[in-house]
Amino acid sequence: MINRPSDPFPQNPLPAPLPIQPVRRPRKRIATALRWITLVVVVVLVTAGGYVAYNYHRFTTGVTHVNALVPTKTDIDGDAQNILLVGDDHRPAGATAQELARIGTTLDGGGTNTDTMIVLHIPADGSKATLISFPRDSWVDIPGFGKNKLNAAFTLGSDAGATVDGARLLIRVIQNMTGLTIDHYVRVSLLGFYNVVKALGPVQVCLTNAVDDPYSTIDLPAGVSTLSAKQALAFVRQRHGLPGGDLDRQVRQQYFLSVEARKILSAGTLLNPTKLQDVLDAVSSSIETDPDLNFIDLASKLKNLGANKISSATIPISGTPTIDVNGTSLSVVKVDTAAMKTFIANLIGKPSAYTAAKAATPSSVTVSVLNGSSTNGAAGAASEALDALGFTTLAPASTDGRTRTTIQYRPGQESQAKALAAHLRGAQVEVSTNVTNVTVVLGTDGTKVTTQAKASTAKPTTGTSYSATSCIR
Repeated sequence: MINRPSDPFPQNPLPAPLPIQPVRRPRKRIATALRWITLVVVVVLVTAGGYVAYNYHRFTTGVTHVNALVPTKTDIDGDAQNILLVGDDHRPAGATAQELARIGTTLDGGGTNTDTMIVLHIPADGSKATLISFPRDSWVDIPGFGKNKLNAAFTLGSDAGATVDGARLLIRVIQNMTGLTIDHYVRVSLLGFYNVVKALGPVQVCLTNAVDDPYSTIDLPAGVSTLSAKQALAFVRQRHGLPGGDLDRQVRQQYFLSVEARKILSAGTLLNPTKLQDVLDAVSSSIETDPDLNFIDLASKLKNLGANKISSATIPISGTPTIDVNGTSLSVVKVDTAAMKTFIANLIGKPSAYTAAKAATPSSVTVSVLNGSSTNGAAGAASEALDALGFTTLAPASTDGRTRTTIQYRPGQESQAKALAAHLRGAQVEVSTNVTNVTVVLGTDGTKVTTQAKASTAKPTTGTSYSATSCIR
């Protein structure tokens, strides 16, 4: 067992935030989300055929390990796995001038701004996978540095020269944003994307509109096109000419990942030893991971995963304003923090302990009711209705605004939460270490207490899935 380092960012008072200096973006901003086909490659291919041990050894020999994980006090999704996939323009050690020339770059060293950050969420049963995208321009709190864009966290943490500190700071920011525990870390180079796509061979994409962007050099007609590795790199790089800019580029990345996942899962890859080894070599030479990431264990969990079970989602945002920072205009993505808890709760669904629990009798449940809606007296009215059903309620109170009505409970209170959910149809249920009693936070969705007990109808977030015939703009 490898001991992880203690939190490099203790909770002591921090020095005054440094003046914000918008981090200069690298000249070649290559979106790297598609490099996360590498993870799908690994978990599928290492289990293929009779050469598992050989392929796994061949793969792991080339992987670089870094102690990037950050301890956390909470674990809201239990045995689920959250893998942070990070992409930037860094050049892997040993890249030759010829290799860099093939992808249209030079020996300038690239950059460490993480233009792509995705959390791969895998539930405990491995039945599906969701790619959660984090816009690079998200305006967030970065411990020790105040407010800045999310893609600056890695660079700011690496200022002393140790990129592992950049990874740790980025992980800490994302954990603070979402409440999720990041269990593993994968970073992939620019050259890695090119090499993996080249190993897999030409790929088909479908556009609803023709594109001609001189910045990314992509020039494609409407309809289906077959892309080489270099064209694929330009395709996922495009943001100019797209209505949503970087947000639409994220859609490109998610779409392309789904396309490549289908190719990886096809017999043409799985049953072709030469292609199998080429892909493994391309992946392993271009990624770094935490030492505890065991690809065999991950492959076992995902052995029944198909391309149609991979969906994509983006964290909730509330706008893309231009703000003034020390006299400089800055375009940012505003994260909808009020909606984040509901987004994450919908994504991870109900914990297995909650699903297995038997609802308690109302008389054994003590409830706190908080008004997060815009209706005066809503908490008092809900408390009276719950009292009439036999629940014991504490004094109602107000709290910050909330869109979705939510039932919060501590681990071990599953039966009590389930009894309450039966009378609040449609309410979201989530684990929280910040409550003492089972707590109802009323939202603006108008959820009311019902007298007849029924199971909650809240549905988990499914994200967007792309089929073999899907087209994007």
